Amino acid sequence: MEAKTIIGRFVRKLREQKRLTQDQVAARTGISYQFLSGFENGRENISLDTLESLAKSLGCPLQQVVAGAYAPDSAGSPPEVNPDYFRPQTPLPLGMKVSHLQAAMNATQSLVFRINANLLASGAKPLPEYIQGNNFSGLVSNVFCDALHEHSPYKHNSDQRYPDLINPQAREHSQTVGLEVKSTIQIGKGGESHNGHSGWHLIACFAIESQTGAVRFIHVMVAELNGHQHPEPDWTYVGSKVNAVTGSRRTETYNTTLIGTTKLRDGSVYLDPTVVHFSRWRQMRRSPTPPFSIFYQAGS
Repeated sequence: MEAKTIIGRFVRKLREQKRLTQDQVAARTGISYQFLSGFENGRENISLDTLESLAKSLGCPLQQVVAGAYAPDSAGSPPEVNPDYFRPQTPLPLGMKVSHLQAAMNATQSLVFRINANLLASGAKPLPEYIQGNNFSGLVSNVFCDALHEHSPYKHNSDQRYPDLINPQAREHSQTVGLEVKSTIQIGKGGESHNGHSGWHLIACFAIESQTGAVRFIHVMVAELNGHQHPEPDWTYVGSKVNAVTGSRRTETYNTTLIGTTKLRDGSVYLDPTVVHFSRWRQMRRSPTPPFSIFYQAGS
């Protein structure tokens, strides 16, 4: 089968997954919908420059379009987040939108899915079976950070220090707005940090499909937290622990207090109600329950 047919079919599949019409994608790309239709059906050749523009219009880097087109068909399709599970009333850091989060979450799930599809196609085990839990969560965090860099105004912090991402265009209290990102498989877990700084923090909880190794986001929390040196801190010092088995010493860390954890839970911007059952989660606040909280009840 010709390359133009293989890639064209994948472009159509990607467009349909994103619920975009040919007219919409063609307009974003600067081509006619007739040409796009011909390409999707393997009738039209396309230049690399136009293919790159088309990939950007679909919110997917060119290399991912090509890799996805040639991925084994038996792997199926990568999981996508359910747009109905977003809670648009949740406050987000300046410049961040739900649409940015959705695109980054889908991109993260897609990348991990493709890695596992290639592993399984070669007879290997899925990726989570090669990487320990904490390290795998760190990998998901890194991929998600990179996806946010690609799909939102928040970009990698060039000095590689806190926070993970910054929005160069947004400033608050004379400081550039940043975002620290962590991932975990523990539903509703609070924050864990090596610094316990003030600022915006995002905790993304995901599940792992046992057969394929694919990841699926089920709960994303976002909140602005007070640092451990603040008069009313949202972090508590945990210290350094020694692993009883390996003898290795864990890096000194801070965990969120119950108040800090409640702030994060209040800021649940994405929540899968089929998996996340929060009615019995503990709560503690310095002020009344905010209206955007998952715990808020009108009239309470």
